[in-house]
Formats: sequence, structure tokens, C-alpha cells
Amino acid sequence: MLDLKLIQRDPQVVIDALNKRHSKIDVNEFLELDARRRALLNEVEVLKSQRNKASEEVAKIKRAGGDASDRFKELGELAGRIKELDAAAEEVVAQVGEWLISVPNVPHESVPVGADENENVELHKWGTKPELDFAPKEHWELAEALGGLDFERGAKLAGSRFTVLWGWAARLERALVNFFLDIQTREHGYTEMFPPAIVNSTTMTGTGQLPKFEDDLFKLNYKDFYLIPTAEVPLTNLLSGEQLVEADLPYAFTAQTQCFRSEAGSYGKDTKGLIRQHQFTKVEMVRLAHPDSSFEQLELMRQHAENMLQRLGLHYRVVTLCTGDMGFSSAKTYDIEVWLPGQDTYREISSCSNCTDFQARRANLRFKREGAKKPEFVHTLNGSGLPTGRTMVAILENYQQADGSIVIPEALRPYMGGVEVITPDMAQGK
Repeated sequence: MLDLKLIQRDPQVVIDALNKRHSKIDVNEFLELDARRRALLNEVEVLKSQRNKASEEVAKIKRAGGDASDRFKELGELAGRIKELDAAAEEVVAQVGEWLISVPNVPHESVPVGADENENVELHKWGTKPELDFAPKEHWELAEALGGLDFERGAKLAGSRFTVLWGWAARLERALVNFFLDIQTREHGYTEMFPPAIVNSTTMTGTGQLPKFEDDLFKLNYKDFYLIPTAEVPLTNLLSGEQLVEADLPYAFTAQTQCFRSEAGSYGKDTKGLIRQHQFTKVEMVRLAHPDSSFEQLELMRQHAENMLQRLGLHYRVVTLCTGDMGFSSAKTYDIEVWLPGQDTYREISSCSNCTDFQARRANLRFKREGAKKPEFVHTLNGSGLPTGRTMVAILENYQQADGSIVIPEALRPYMGGVEVITPDMAQGK
């Protein structure tokens, strides 16, 4: 959520930011609402002052034994008018709040201005595309032939966009989780967490999923509960309402969780394979950073995600998202896109964002500088580190062999019990 004072003091900054994002949100609508809010609140205060003065006069008249009926009538009229204005002010305050919570974050000055993904800017590439002397297959063809991915039984159990992993595929997913968490905790300095996979609407609102993206969520028919779309949600809100210690910044959390997304609006897209599932596993990175160094922290987080892909020997590129392609809460985002030979394209495998104080303002995440009188908001950052499903896709397509077998990246072999190659004789689930 943006700072109310910023919009009041310098609305042109917000107008320019929304124009860069190609947003149709009208700042003048807010300015009119806010002016109405302030006028109502001011009128209420004036009437309450008159009421207090009239009450004092009534008391004086009664002490003197006089007739205060006229003043009683005036008090009644004031009370009625105050009640009306209070209700009107409450309604306008709610409208102002709804407007504020619908506005996306202001892009950082370093973000390229553009309309959509076609105007994202490539930062760099790592590695080279594998040279295959045969026509590469897509991951679902490979994994189904090897008996690892079972789309039919996933659909039978739950519906489309659900998959059962058999044997080597289930073990590979577990291996990836352990591999990612070991690097994050032992080398990158993150504290491993195991948060709930169910959160309430306050928590969802804190990171910006509500109210704007409610259609993308799975809401439970029991109380105020939602399935998390990513561990970013509970990890970012973990310390909400607490005053953080400046010397402890940045806090760095990581967690592997199941993630649940309805994929509203994505029907017809990536219907095959593991790219766009309703349920998937992901290791997430979250940092609560000092405002003075949050963009340095963003570069560090991006390097952490890249490091894991490099260890797996997977060719990728990094792009800076333009203003029209950034997420709602983000001030700056890097997408890391891994090369998929079977699809002959790059696909996003990690997205690392600095949300500045946008989420912290919603989730009430504050710290106090040494010697400061008032606390201020931290900056929140999040990134995928990494999703197991899309990483499995990349391994299958990049390490496929002409005979349909899959070579296991060397860094993963200790986590796979020494298995070096997935071969057709390991097929299960047929």
C-alpha cells in the first residue's frame, strides 16, 4: 500500500507511476474522495466543539436554576447532525481505504518503461544451450515414457492440472527440495522455516494477494482460510505487528511448501506438463531489509537463485521486468528464465522482487533507527529459490539422451542415492 501522505503531498508522482504501469486507476478520484473525507471530519470536529460549548452552557443555566430547554433542543439537533456526518465520514474513509489498497507499487527509477513482456530488458545470460544431435522431446513425453509423471491418475484423483509423481520423479522432487534448502541455509544464510499452508485474509492482504487477486486463490469453506499460493505470504507476515530491531536486519527466511493457485484466466495455456499446476512444491526466499540497502539485497537474492541453476548446469538468462509486466506489489523484479530445448524457448523459473515498503505498510512491519523517535517500515523482498516442478522440467529437457534416458546433474546425485541416469527400466506407474 502506498503512503497516504505521498499521494496527498505529490500526487503527480503516483500519476506518473500509474501511467508507466499502464494502469487505468484515476488519482483524481482519490483526491476528490480525500478532500471529501477531510471536509467531513473537519465539520464533525466543529460541531463537536459547538456541542461541548452548548453542554457547558446548559450546566451553567441549570446550576443557576434557569430554563435550559432551548439549549437542550440545540444539543439534540447537534447530536443528530454529528451522527449523520460520522456515518458519511465512515463511508468515505472506507472508500479511501479501498482505493488505496487497489493501487500498485511505484516502480523504481531503474525499471525500464514498457507495456508488456516484449519490452523486458535482458540483463545477462549464463552457460550455453545444450547441443543435441537429435530432436529433443518435451518433458511430459520423456517423463511419461519413463513412468515418472502420471497425469491421468492426477486428473482422476483431483482434476486437470494435478499430477502424481512416481518412483524416480518423486525422489527427484525430494532431492531438489533438500538440495535447495541445504544451499540456502548452509551457504546463503537463510533461516529455514516450516509455516502453515493455510492463512487468513489479513495475512493474504499483507502481501497484496487480497483483495485484487482473490480469483487466483483457493478459499476454504471453513472460517476465514485460504491455501497459500507461495510461502512468501506466511514468511513475509511472520513478524507483522512487531517492532523489529535495526541491528537484526536483514531477516532472511526460506521454506519449502506446497503452493496452490487456481490459475484463473490461464485456461488453454500450458495445459500439458508441470509448467502450470494447481498444486506444486517451491522453496521460497524472503528478506526483510533495511530501506537503505534493499536494492543491494535484491541483487544478492538474484545471485542466490542463479547460484542453484549454475550448480545444476542449466543455461538461463536474467531479464529486468518492465513497468507493464511487473507484479502488483513489486517496485523492481528480475525474472530468471531457464532454457528448455524441448520447447525451444526460455521459461521463467524464478522471480526476485523488491517490494520496498509496499507490503510492510499493509502488514505493519516496522523497525526503529538508532536514536529515532518514530519507527519506519522495512522493505520486503521475495524470490523463488527454486520451484521443484519447473526445475524438474529443465533437468528432463536439458539432460535428455537420444535413447530417452535422463542424466542426473552431478550436484544432485548424492541426494538421489548415487543414481546417475534415469533409464527406461526404472519406469513405474504404467
